[in-house]
Amino acid sequence: MGPCATGPKFWIEPNIFPRSKVSHPALLVSSEVLLARSPFNSSRSFLVCVFADTLKMSILRTIAPFMRAARAGANTNPLMAMRSPILNRGYASFQRTKPHVNIGTIGHVDHGKTTLSAAITKRQADKGLASFLDYGSIDKAPEERKRGITISTAHIEYSTNNRHYSHVDCPGHADYIKNMITGAASMDGAIIVVAASDGQMPQTREHLLLARQVGIQRIVVFVNKVDAIDDPEMLELVEMEMRELLSSYGFDGDETPVIMGSALCALDGKRPEIGVEKIDALMQAVDDWIPTPERDLDKPFLMSVEDVFSIAGRGTVASGRVERGTLKRDQEVEIVGKGTEIIKTKVTDIETFKKSCEESRAGDNSGLLLRGIRREDIKRGMVVVAPGSVKAHTKFLVSLYVLSKEEGGRHTGFQANYRPQMFIRSADESVSLTFPEGTEDADSKIVQPGDNIELVATLCHPIAVEAGQRITVREGGRTVATGIITRIME
Repeated sequence: MGPCATGPKFWIEPNIFPRSKVSHPALLVSSEVLLARSPFNSSRSFLVCVFADTLKMSILRTIAPFMRAARAGANTNPLMAMRSPILNRGYASFQRTKPHVNIGTIGHVDHGKTTLSAAITKRQADKGLASFLDYGSIDKAPEERKRGITISTAHIEYSTNNRHYSHVDCPGHADYIKNMITGAASMDGAIIVVAASDGQMPQTREHLLLARQVGIQRIVVFVNKVDAIDDPEMLELVEMEMRELLSSYGFDGDETPVIMGSALCALDGKRPEIGVEKIDALMQAVDDWIPTPERDLDKPFLMSVEDVFSIAGRGTVASGRVERGTLKRDQEVEIVGKGTEIIKTKVTDIETFKKSCEESRAGDNSGLLLRGIRREDIKRGMVVVAPGSVKAHTKFLVSLYVLSKEEGGRHTGFQANYRPQMFIRSADESVSLTFPEGTEDADSKIVQPGDNIELVATLCHPIAVEAGQRITVREGGRTVATGIITRIME
């Protein structure tokens, strides 16, 4: 073997030494020798043998999260662990042992929604029913931390003794109401947070309207920041106003549970009578008042895409709430909407709450790893569906209620060819609203705030829509109309 003139060259020569004896199945590897030709002696070469033991430390570092998950009781079968290519998340698998319910926090900006969400995870973590997430872990974006407000929706999970919950922390700021609509659309029930010092505010009312519009039937009220109020009559006034407001939006204002406490005290471990005890009372009220929903498991699969991201070397993941049906690994699906042709692909892996699972079903918030799909091929507002079950449309008949000025809607009416923004599932598209063919004086007719009206909606780009679907119409930072799709036209 001659001298090396260009520097060290390395290669692997396998199975020179017998099989190593190791204590963990993930370390059952054949011994290998790394051979290095030395450049330092031009007259002779020699071999430097590095045994497989030097590789073990590297492997141990790689499987450290895997071993931690084992100690935490997760499924740590090495083959199952390595099968989930979405992300290395401790290799836990999602177990369905309790009924699953989607809830969330809604309400005006800075009333304490994210603090309450963090306090719930802390209290449930103390009981062994959740992992604690502090305020900064829920509001993750730098802009959110800088401004102290929630911008995008955040998904967390926890359990009570009776149920497993997916919890959406929605933004309260008026500028990010689009994200609130997407978050609320995935909820089965909601917790509306009201600061005792402020009472009901503009986004309190708008969030109640949107919650009703997306189909939420029951809400629990949490009057927050009671530690800042010394007058009991003030708290009674806030409760009375909230019950009246709930009734005005079609909720059961008389029977709705109203819990008064301080999320910050619960988070900091202070004043348990208004802190952790009120968190316990809140979760009991949620268990008792918000019913377990009936899931459409027998219908064709449909998931509305809320977020899309790529993982290097793995592929593209689409995440969102499963509206109906079930989906297993390696099943074929179609991606529909946003003006593109139907894209056919296969789901190679599924995750729910950062845990690998064999099946995604109605009500889950899931991430789907899609084979052969680029990130730019799929956008928020599209849907992942069972093949042949859904089509994209641009024109349909809608039945709308136009909000009055007092409800936060327009101050004036509008005519044909009105062009606001329409929200359908997680999609938002520019739309032209016109009167149906044959309407008398269609060119001069004016739709007034407070009217119930049938109009023809024409979208700029086709999206996946179906008859009976709820819609929201917004313009200039406010909700101007709500309604449903009554008939598909083209």
